[in-house]
Amino acid sequence: MKPAEAQVVPPSVAPFPSRFLRAAFDRRAPHWADADFLMREIAARLASRLEYIKLQPRRVLDAGCGTGADLVALGERYPSAYRIGLDASAAMTIAAASQGAASGWRRLLRAAPAFGVVQGDFSALPLADACVDLVWSNLALHWFREPHRVVPEWHRVLSNDGLLMFSAFGPDTLRELRAAWAEVDTLPHALTPTDMHDLGDMLVQSGFDTPVADMETITLTFETPEALLRDVRLLGVNPQPERRGGLTGKRRYGALLGALERQRRADGTLALTFEIVYGHAWKVPSKTDAAGHAVIRVQDIGRGGRSRGM
Repeated sequence: MKPAEAQVVPPSVAPFPSRFLRAAFDRRAPHWADADFLMREIAARLASRLEYIKLQPRRVLDAGCGTGADLVALGERYPSAYRIGLDASAAMTIAAASQGAASGWRRLLRAAPAFGVVQGDFSALPLADACVDLVWSNLALHWFREPHRVVPEWHRVLSNDGLLMFSAFGPDTLRELRAAWAEVDTLPHALTPTDMHDLGDMLVQSGFDTPVADMETITLTFETPEALLRDVRLLGVNPQPERRGGLTGKRRYGALLGALERQRRADGTLALTFEIVYGHAWKVPSKTDAAGHAVIRVQDIGRGGRSRGM
């Protein structure tokens, strides 16, 4: 049991309006294949952690399924599992449903269950309690400035002994771009993701048992500032409702290009950093006595549920 006053809340910033996120990803859906290279790489690294975990889920939720690439991969890994794809964007869910249908011949050959795709809000999942055995979420959590509202929903829909596997951007993501914009104006222009340790606290407070997390940094390099900004747009990691439309004029755009040019490294390239957080945690049966009071073992006091950096 967690007291409400102990809940970890991110810095006091206005959350993304749901309609803003939906519209942003609806626009990206037709061109998502051009931007999916980083998500595919992170998905493969996240999936490698499943090699060491014995789990045969009956039902799997892909929270933030995008156009459905992970739904297909999860079907290959767990051919007998029913898969549910969920995304805030209607256009993304339509694309995911199409991709799943295109791979249907493999399901028929293996007599695997079908899949379902639904549009929904991460902080109010349209699913019943304890209905899935694995929640998978690849590079989606950072879109929500109030992740403390999302993590409890993941816990709610997981069955006892169910597993959460997720990846998310960390605070160092796009640090070069933020530094360049700081030379131009004081407006926010990029994501400010939640720190790994805060995510760990949210997992513990939501009821997850001994969450494990690690972090790595991936650096992409570019020949020109224009190429860097093009990939930022494709990846969609700068959708800020506070920022002005477009790049707001040639003068400011030129100032941004100049600030990026001054960041050239010794080898002549421009770097763009992505901090990647990987995490997994189990949902265990709640420990309560006959009166419904929480039971805490002495050895759990002060443990904080942290391991490998959490």
